[in-house]
Amino acid sequence: MLTLIHNIRYFFERRGFYVSSRLADKIGMRAKSVRLFFIYASFFTMGIGFVVYLTLAFWLKLKDLVYTKRSSVFDL
Repeated sequence: MLTLIHNIRYFFERRGFYVSSRLADKIGMRAKSVRLFFIYASFFTMGIGFVVYLTLAFWLKLKDLVYTKRSSVFDL
């Protein structure tokens, strides 16, 4: 079982991680910089989605507080 995992890991290290190196060679940068860019971009996009979610949740809660239906005049 350990050999299978090692072979799969070796396959992805040799074939899958070559994308950053090829892109870096084409652009003329270091591969480490390209990898860091993808890491920071993924954190940034995840953060943007979380901020949008919190903003919408706050807006809906505020809307519910403002537009509540009152059953009578004495609820004011």
